[in-house]
Amino acid sequence: MFDGETFRSEGGTVLVDDGRIVGVEARSAALPEGCQVTEFAGATVLPGLIDMHVHLCGDAADGALDKLSDYSDEELDAVIAKSLQDEVAGGVTTVRDLGDRQWAVVAWRDRLAAVSTDRCLPTIVASGPPITSPGGHCWNMGGEVQGRAELRAAVRERAERRVDVVKVMASGGFVTAGTEVMACQFSLDDLSLIVDEAHGCGLGVTAHAHGLPAVHQALDAGVDGIEHCTCMTETGITLSDELVGRLASAGVVVCPTLGGAAGTAPPPAVLALLARTGRSLEAGQAARRAAFARMHKGGVTIASGSDAGIGEVKPHGVLARGVGALAAGGVPVAEALASATSVAAKAAGLGPSKGRLQPGYDADLLVIDGDLGHDVEGLEQVQAVYLRGRRVPPER
Repeated sequence: MFDGETFRSEGGTVLVDDGRIVGVEARSAALPEGCQVTEFAGATVLPGLIDMHVHLCGDAADGALDKLSDYSDEELDAVIAKSLQDEVAGGVTTVRDLGDRQWAVVAWRDRLAAVSTDRCLPTIVASGPPITSPGGHCWNMGGEVQGRAELRAAVRERAERRVDVVKVMASGGFVTAGTEVMACQFSLDDLSLIVDEAHGCGLGVTAHAHGLPAVHQALDAGVDGIEHCTCMTETGITLSDELVGRLASAGVVVCPTLGGAAGTAPPPAVLALLARTGRSLEAGQAARRAAFARMHKGGVTIASGSDAGIGEVKPHGVLARGVGALAAGGVPVAEALASATSVAAKAAGLGPSKGRLQPGYDADLLVIDGDLGHDVEGLEQVQAVYLRGRRVPPER
């Protein structure tokens, strides 16, 4: 048993009633009379995974984000439904969507929250369309703004629609033509305005930042989280001890978006950047893993996300590979798992209800073949998923 923070090597029993955990006992504990028991021998039980960075509107095909503006409402609904189903099949019971198109995912969040708990789809935390510059990264999601009045209005609209977090594109991205990952998309004054307005509305801000200048700018602006945090320069990843210290002391939550589908190539822009910096794909991936291990060792809060949906390399439901990549980079297994359970829950504002095997928490459970304490790659071997106490797919 992994309870969200530590392993219990002796195993255990999770007692569930009405969608909540009501007890976490030793494996040998006496059970209430008449209690229905499901036993998983040779398996590990842990909280359902929380993916802190998904794009439910993306169908995980190449060019997925380019198609967004062409979808009808019905087509987009079908893509979101399939994305959610794929996420839960991979053991993900909560998603934080950071790339909505015209509020479609916010509408899904509200619909799912309004129906009974027998709906076997993950809980959604939603940002709405990311705030971006005209023609900037993910402009076709509907979040283009320019000038201080539009920036204020954009944040206030998100507050009125009750988003859970504000997402801003501080740098360009790899999958939007015409943008540059090394370049900042906003001035420091504009980014600071977004943060101040959001904090005034009681909302946190997480910033997409690949280039090192955008990482520094996001820190200067006072953001609460940084997505990717690649720290790219023209010579490769540049991560100083000073920057690690700043990230840690500021309490910024870093979402690495490691991992992906085996046997698939990253976007051409990623390959071009690697060529420019003189690195192979394998060397680039190893450098990213090592950078996040350094951040973690330096006290930076790491919450795992996949960037699912943006292309074939990032299908829905593969968060387990990102957790495995953290462990491969040197993060202890229990702390890598916590990045997708208890740490992620707290960062997503769900700390009192998700990410732990503890009485009073939602019974979102994941059962994995084998002993995760010895083989974190086994996280991909999903045996059973429970959402609010119901097995997915429902037992018949």
